[in-house]
Amino acid sequence: MRNLLGVTGILVVLMVGAFLADRQFGTSSQVTAVVGGPALTESPAVAMADVSAAPSPLASAASVPVVSPSPGASPKPQPKPSSPPEAPVDINLASNGNVVFSSQLTKEWCAPAGITSALATLHLVKASNAVQRQIESRIGRWTSLADSHNGGWGPLAMTRALAAYGAPGYVVRTFASRSAALRAAGIALSATHEPVLLLAWWGAHTWVMTGYRATGNLATDRIARFTGAYIVDPWYPRVSSIWGHVNPPGHFYDLAGLRRNYIAWTRPEGRYPGRDGRWVAVIPTTSLPSAVG
Repeated sequence: MRNLLGVTGILVVLMVGAFLADRQFGTSSQVTAVVGGPALTESPAVAMADVSAAPSPLASAASVPVVSPSPGASPKPQPKPSSPPEAPVDINLASNGNVVFSSQLTKEWCAPAGITSALATLHLVKASNAVQRQIESRIGRWTSLADSHNGGWGPLAMTRALAAYGAPGYVVRTFASRSAALRAAGIALSATHEPVLLLAWWGAHTWVMTGYRATGNLATDRIARFTGAYIVDPWYPRVSSIWGHVNPPGHFYDLAGLRRNYIAWTRPEGRYPGRDGRWVAVIPTTSLPSAVG
């Protein structure tokens, strides 16, 4: 009996100790505060593991990929509608070449005859043999050895004659290619409504270009092509031993005809720095009030 009482006393002491320990550390109430919900029945270690493993709202948001534009990126350009092609150009200042035509009176007078036709196109003179003779008689005032080694007509003398008869602003220009010369001639003619003088036949002959054709506006369309020119040729109606029959005034020369006649400057009387091997033209740079329209 004494032994039994001893054992019972030990058990009572152990139970009281456990109760006091639970009161001191408050394990169940601490876990409830951490979780923020009803009291948990699991042990403290298990409860803390569940809290750390639960996905947080920040973690969920971070798991969704966010695509940001790269620095300097710009919106993809949209294709622009193509511009309609420009209308072809067909301009002729002398629709009737016979009205402005002056046939050269001698085989050397192509320059005064061409100048007469150019002035007639500008309505500054009436084409006639009398005007041609008058212009030829004044060559001494305008020529120079540098312009013509023969003491006759050179392109610079032509500009001076045109100015003397009321058409200032003509200049002598040379070009490295025929296509560049013809393009510049077309642009100048359209801009000023004045004819262009081309030095044909290696620079020995004067042609008056009163108009031209092109696939578009040569001044604004880089791919527009010059396709031919309207020419008043003072040599008509003669026959040349080299060039044969020439065409009547106002004839349209296509590119093949221009290649055959409009040839780079090559003169037998000597060297001409700046002209040799180049295509020469007398080009207008200003417009007369009567020439516009």
